[in-house]
Amino acid sequence: MNVRRLIPTTAVAGAVVLGLTALSACSTSDAADGGNGDKLKVTASFYPMQFLAERIGGEHVAVTSLTKPGVEPHDLELTPRQIGSISESDYVLYLKGIQPAVDDAIKQSGVKNTVDAATLTTLENHGAEVSGHDHGHEEEAHEGEHGHEGEEAHEEHSEGDGHNHGEEGGADPHIWLDPVKYAEVAKGVGKSLEKADPDHAADYKKNTEALVGELNKLNTAYETGLKNTATKTFITTHSAFGYLAERYGLTQQGIAGIDPEAEPTPARIQELHTVAEKEKATTVFFETLASDKTAKTLAKDTGLKTGVLDPLEGITKKSQGADYIEVMESNLAALQKALGAK
Repeated sequence: MNVRRLIPTTAVAGAVVLGLTALSACSTSDAADGGNGDKLKVTASFYPMQFLAERIGGEHVAVTSLTKPGVEPHDLELTPRQIGSISESDYVLYLKGIQPAVDDAIKQSGVKNTVDAATLTTLENHGAEVSGHDHGHEEEAHEGEHGHEGEEAHEEHSEGDGHNHGEEGGADPHIWLDPVKYAEVAKGVGKSLEKADPDHAADYKKNTEALVGELNKLNTAYETGLKNTATKTFITTHSAFGYLAERYGLTQQGIAGIDPEAEPTPARIQELHTVAEKEKATTVFFETLASDKTAKTLAKDTGLKTGVLDPLEGITKKSQGADYIEVMESNLAALQKALGAK
């Protein structure tokens, strides 16, 4: 079992403040029906879910994210107040398999409108692409207890990848990094919001169509921008880009798998050295929410450059853009440069 590093006390303190804010917002709106009282109270598990809820919900929702900006979402530990705030929600949007603490809290919350984004598209297993990777944040073997999970997602999950993390341990949860899959999720979120708040269904539908249009445009930009490249292989510390690589005919080589700060084995370093030489890879990518130490060490050992490829698990001041669309555009530019786009 993978032992996760503890999140800093400052992040915990921030989470407590977030929990207090969420709870006070809920209680005041319930009492006075003022402020956010006429809005649907939405809890999102982390940034990709928050972005969907805000863009599709628009003026009719008040969104609280459980993951504070700058906190690595895989490491999130909920405070009792945050757990309480989930129960006060009208609608909860999350992605099962990313944050075990959130999965457990939602299961126990009793909230009627809970939507698992993983059931709105098909999940796949990208484990075979990475040697010695670890699914430390996907260890919950009891996920099948969720009665509302779609059969399709179950089938995809149960493929397994040789890791003993229960029947669903093998599925890659990073669906939001593929604009096509993210658009599928957006459509499902739109429909679920229409059901949860029928009075504003027309607006949710309109907002969903607008967002899906933007995501389709983003997909076209990726297709066009990555069609002709000198190499198809990129190296990354965080193996979050399996869906993106598959969509655009690229090969992701993860240094040490899912955990962005895991130390690679000497054998893996040697393997990547060989891969980089053979496939003419130029760049080792790291991310904004984790240390760049491993990437810089590998780059130095192999004579490669370093760059940022953001898995978009949170937006901070360091992010190369203000929202999902902008950061994905920055990711495209970084990939075009690294892969030698013509």
